[in-house]
Amino acid sequence: MRTTLNLDDGLVQELMKMTKAGTKTEAIHLAISEFIRRRKIEGLLALEGKVPIDVGWRELEERELKSQAERERRWRGHR
Repeated sequence: MRTTLNLDDGLVQELMKMTKAGTKTEAIHLAISEFIRRRKIEGLLALEGKVPIDVGWRELEERELKSQAERERRWRGHR
C-alpha cells in the first residue's frame, strides 16, 4: 500500500540505524510489526490470572507426548 507520510527525519534515521534496515520502508515496516507484536503480548499478559486453566502446562505436555507416542505406535503397527 502506498502512503504519503510526514515523518521527522531524525526519528526515521535513528529508526534505520536501530533496525539496520536498508530502506525507510523496511525500517517503518519493522517498527510497525514490532509495535503490533508488543501490543498483542500486552493483551495476553493482561489476561494472566483471568482465564481459568485446570491443567498445568507440564501435564498438558505429558498428555501430548503420550498421545503422539500412541499415534506413532499405531502407525508403525499398520505398516
